[in-house]
Amino acid sequence: MLITKLTLNNFRVFRGVHEIDLRPAPAVETTRGPVCGTERPIILFGGLNGAGKTSILTAVRLALYGRQSFGTLLNNSEYIEALSDLIHKGVGHGGVQDNASIELEFIYSQNGEENTYKVIRSWKRGKKDQLCLEKDGVTIPELNYDQCQGFLNELIPNGIADLFFFDGEKIAELAEDESGNVLKTAVRRLLGIDVIAKLKADLNIFLKKQGSSAVTQSLRQEIDTLDALRMAHESKAEQLRGDADIIDASISLVAKDIQNLENKLSQSGGAWAKTRETEQTRVEALLKEKAELEKQIRIEMEGSLPFAFAPNSIKSLLSAIDKEQETKQKLNFGRELDSFLDTLREKLSFNLSKSAPAAMDAIKDSLEEHMGDISSQSLLLDISDRQANTIHYQINTLAQQSFKQFDKARKRLKIVEDEIDNASENIARAPEEEQVQTLFSKVRELDKKKEKLITEYHHLLESAKKETRSALETARQIQRLHDKHRDQSNKDQSVHNAQSTILLLDRFTEQLTKARVKQLEEEFVKSYKKLSRKEDLQLTAAINPVSFDVELMDEHGIKINRKAMSAGEKQIYAISILEALGRTSGRKLPIIIDTPLGRLDSNHRDKLVENYFPTASHQVVILSTDTEIDKNYINLIQDDIARTYEIRFDGLTKSSKIVEGYFWKTKKEASV
Repeated sequence: MLITKLTLNNFRVFRGVHEIDLRPAPAVETTRGPVCGTERPIILFGGLNGAGKTSILTAVRLALYGRQSFGTLLNNSEYIEALSDLIHKGVGHGGVQDNASIELEFIYSQNGEENTYKVIRSWKRGKKDQLCLEKDGVTIPELNYDQCQGFLNELIPNGIADLFFFDGEKIAELAEDESGNVLKTAVRRLLGIDVIAKLKADLNIFLKKQGSSAVTQSLRQEIDTLDALRMAHESKAEQLRGDADIIDASISLVAKDIQNLENKLSQSGGAWAKTRETEQTRVEALLKEKAELEKQIRIEMEGSLPFAFAPNSIKSLLSAIDKEQETKQKLNFGRELDSFLDTLREKLSFNLSKSAPAAMDAIKDSLEEHMGDISSQSLLLDISDRQANTIHYQINTLAQQSFKQFDKARKRLKIVEDEIDNASENIARAPEEEQVQTLFSKVRELDKKKEKLITEYHHLLESAKKETRSALETARQIQRLHDKHRDQSNKDQSVHNAQSTILLLDRFTEQLTKARVKQLEEEFVKSYKKLSRKEDLQLTAAINPVSFDVELMDEHGIKINRKAMSAGEKQIYAISILEALGRTSGRKLPIIIDTPLGRLDSNHRDKLVENYFPTASHQVVILSTDTEIDKNYINLIQDDIARTYEIRFDGLTKSSKIVEGYFWKTKKEASV
């Protein structure tokens, strides 16, 4: 498939008619080689947020799928209302618009024949849409609305289009799908396995008709009874699943109410109220500790601690004490020596030696010289040696120990006082219990209601499963009756061929799925290695061919939790899966990507721009902001760009227009 032109008329932000050429361009001579592939596949749209980029993607999907393009199943009135919302609302020349249309022209090859189709979908405000299909310029008149839509669904199944026309910021949901349903549906549709399942169902209907036409009256009655029972079980299972869906919606509403109440509770100080009692208990303990610390500080202050607060004065005091002790020692020594000299003088008085008086005078002079003016010095403190030693011990030992205890208590007291202040602020923030009790009670009631609904939801699902199993068992009983009859009746060639074909299709489906899943795993690894950074996890994938559960392993074989991956890694994973699916299917469909780089960091962006966009498909339509595909990326892929458009929004008319070029590139530059 190749989209050649998209025409919008009064669609969303686009007022009037806008024709957009989406054809890829021929290859050109490039710096990377003589010829850049066979074509330049990239059509690049640039637009600021709100300008209308997503409208391009929406228009393509709406043109092809109509009601199914909205993602949820809409009834007629809801669909008409949704279409009316898509009509341009801006006011300009001609007044308010009441109609809109989309034309999508594309080339499609089928059974070796290439045809040009044009889908024209138009609608008026408050009216259902009209659908017209042209083939090679000629309207196909024999197709009504439903037949046209069915034809389009056969050309490009909606489930497949989800993998080729996507929002870059939403595809990470594929990475978070742990059920395997998304991948399972995609693989079945891409590989045509859903067609095989439909063929098997048709063959079973054929066999049932062939067998029922020849059964006896009693056997037919038994089969009819069992068939009615089977339909009753299926109807009951469907009803239970519907009831479960209603309960599931109720669970979501209750969860939202709980979230709103919790937000209101948080705004009312509920978070503080939960810890009020704990904070009060903590404050009481801290106050007791504060009192003990203050008591310890007072005890230290009453002891030797004050000596540590005046180190210079204490040092002078100790010096004075030491000097007085030295003076006292000299004075004592002088008194003892005087007493000794008096005794010596008495003994020498009996000596008749003439030199004795001279010797005594010499000794006295030497003593006075030694003592100096010590006798004139006064003793200010006049303390004993024992008292001096006590003072030294108090200052040098006890005071230092006391200061360490005091400093430790002082620092701890500061911390305790800060913690008391913080806890007091928390208590002050907390409202009184009565103020939030009502909100707490409502939250608890809603929690109980939610738990009850969840229990009821699981019960309904389990009941639905039981009914489904009963329906399957009844269907098997019916099949056994048919088998019994076929064994007893003639087995014509058509019945035999149908039975053989069903068995063959089962084996073929199993083998095809295994082979394609293996190929899908290999293609995923190639794509992921091409798009991931060096520092990313080096992933391999193992896909269960029955359940389609995807297990990701790192290079050491350790299973990886996909929920733990970053947003960028999830997007690279999802794009790798999509590219692998496309390559495995062999389908040639265009790729339309809206906001492709929004969740990626610069390294992931480089990889995606350089290694994915140019080779993703034969036609790649990119809807980007100026911060995603910037000048650097334009230069990187300029040889692969066929056309560039800029979507410009006019705030006065509340409408957008499409011009050739891309932000900073003029029309002339774009054509060059």
